[in-house]
Amino acid sequence: MASVKVWCILVLSFLLPHSYAHMDFFTSIGHMTDLINTEKDLVTSLKDYIKAEESKLEQIKKWAEKLDQLTDTATKDPEGFLGHPVNAFKLMKRLNTEWGELENLVLKDMSDGFISNMTVQRQYFPNDEDQAGAAKALLRLQDTYNLDTDTLSRGNLPGVKHKSFLTAEDCFELGKIAYTEADYYHTELWMEQALKQLDDGEVSTVDKVSILDYLSYAVYQQGDLDKAMMLTKRLLELDPEHQRANGNLKYFEYIMSKEKEANKSTTKTDSQTDKETQAKKKEPSKDYLPERQKYEMLCRGEGLKMTPRRQKKLFCRYYDGNQNPKYILGPVKQEDEWDKPRIVRFLEIISDEEIETVKELAKPRLSRATVHDPQTGKLTTAHYRVSKSAWLSGYESPVVSRINRRIQDLTGLDVSTAEELQVSNYGVGGQYEPHFDFARKDEPDAFKELGTGNRIATWLFYMSDVSAGGATVFPEVGASVWPKKGTAVFWYNLFPSGEGDYSTRHAACPVLVGNKWVSNKWIHERGQEFRRRCTLSELE
Repeated sequence: MASVKVWCILVLSFLLPHSYAHMDFFTSIGHMTDLINTEKDLVTSLKDYIKAEESKLEQIKKWAEKLDQLTDTATKDPEGFLGHPVNAFKLMKRLNTEWGELENLVLKDMSDGFISNMTVQRQYFPNDEDQAGAAKALLRLQDTYNLDTDTLSRGNLPGVKHKSFLTAEDCFELGKIAYTEADYYHTELWMEQALKQLDDGEVSTVDKVSILDYLSYAVYQQGDLDKAMMLTKRLLELDPEHQRANGNLKYFEYIMSKEKEANKSTTKTDSQTDKETQAKKKEPSKDYLPERQKYEMLCRGEGLKMTPRRQKKLFCRYYDGNQNPKYILGPVKQEDEWDKPRIVRFLEIISDEEIETVKELAKPRLSRATVHDPQTGKLTTAHYRVSKSAWLSGYESPVVSRINRRIQDLTGLDVSTAEELQVSNYGVGGQYEPHFDFARKDEPDAFKELGTGNRIATWLFYMSDVSAGGATVFPEVGASVWPKKGTAVFWYNLFPSGEGDYSTRHAACPVLVGNKWVSNKWIHERGQEFRRRCTLSELE
């Protein structure tokens, strides 16, 4: 009876409407158009179904073997594995897209346990926004570190532990995400990379027609009509009936004929035309950040203003915290990173054990980092700060209390009015674009709710090494400070007069490879009246 029941279920599955079959992963069954023909036709369809089931199981087996090897490697060193931005992007893509496709594939014959597990786990999966965010991070890294698409696609990045590469389909997805943002510059770059990999023989689910469709339009949007026509013609060679491509070709030919007529009525020389073409060189769109070029150069280690004269002003020393009893017999190592503003680094200032404790306390609380809105004075998320952070109080852990006391002893400042210890973790392409830590005169309500005045100084612990990228840079003065685990940097945001030092404008560069953990203490004015006396001059 059981075998008869199974056979009846199979027969019924063939008699379902075509609209339902198209919802399944099994496309071969969906193409069946006459499921109520003769018995021979039904038997033939049943054989096709059996072949599809066998093919499905083979696909699932290959998927499981691939993922088993991948997750085995990843779980041995999760942070190192995710430190490679390509691995992070592909993790977002797998969990948001590919696992859903696998669910569709096995849905017909899925065990209750697997369905239940997928249902429970799905609420923790990345969504479209996560996948798009990881993709945008790759584009940001590409621009900041001057990476060409082939280098990024092949995963040839400095300091990587787990090399990974982008498939043609991955490149196509990156191009599509750029396209949805009307970012035609990156759309062109990544569609061209996808096309190149297919031309080189890569087997992929994405086809050249789809790539050329996006690519030709992106090129046209950037003003390269000749190239757009060439790409459209190539598309039509592959698919002569492509409706949109045929329409675009006619439109491009019309535009080109109009331009030729216009050129005939002008007296422009060929050299003038060439100069205009060069002036339209494709590049990322301009944005809101005026010092972006300088900022990105410093992130790459370029444009440093470390002259021999400045170098002579920088020293290293053993520091006793201005004769603090705790450090007279055991001074700490201190070195100058910059002279104006004065940035000093403390070496071996936080132990590995302390770092692990702070990270473990912070991990359950990590949430999207916020900034002060200059208009409202309230905390809000911002696209220019991409990280997660948590706040730790001294009373909840002796380790945090000890760290706070250490900061007070070495700076000579009162930390009782400081903000709690902020712990931040930067993920794929994580960054914090140029900003000030202190409130300017046009932000009178920035720290009003704290009642402790402005941020007089910043103390920043580096709790991890970063394989590539992740520097703290000061675009106003051309300084770059690179992460080094166990060290901390310190600078004053305000002059002794209480006026803001605008040369302290700084940024956290995107993490290219690695995993960046930092913690910082923002020390406020209240309580420093007799520890750092004010002066009459605004710039002193």
